[in-house]
Amino acid sequence: MTLYLIRHATADAHGLSGSDFVRSLVPKGIKQAHRVGTFLRESDLIPDLVLTSPVLRAKETAEILAGEGCPSPLVKSWLSCGMRPEIALQELSAYRELDAVAIVGHEPDFSTFVEYLVGATFCTIRVKKASVISLEIDPPRQVGSLNFSIPCKYLP
Repeated sequence: MTLYLIRHATADAHGLSGSDFVRSLVPKGIKQAHRVGTFLRESDLIPDLVLTSPVLRAKETAEILAGEGCPSPLVKSWLSCGMRPEIALQELSAYRELDAVAIVGHEPDFSTFVEYLVGATFCTIRVKKASVISLEIDPPRQVGSLNFSIPCKYLP
């Protein structure tokens, strides 16, 4: 399966309520999310399924992707901040019959997940906001190969 990891776009630094859970995308983040969606659509990389964290900034990012041609997102609690790689891989096993799945979530969870899948023990991976990472995975096996990693600023 091809797995796209899409980190949420840029959000308000503090949230109106002061809660990290309800931080909303700022105008820059809205533009970033549209760029990601446009890139996926114009590159013929639309996934079969989009799963998103229940955290507002991730949900908003995923909803913008849907407006650009991706499937409507399904909210999954295991994608919340603090996602564990083992749990994520186990959960993704339910979708292994699909060709491509996108997940929208957070740092440092995505960096840890990529390192876990590709066996990166001697390097550190950082996933920038609104970046797209593509991996080939075979859940539930802990093995993956990197197809590409593109920060938003390098998207066409």
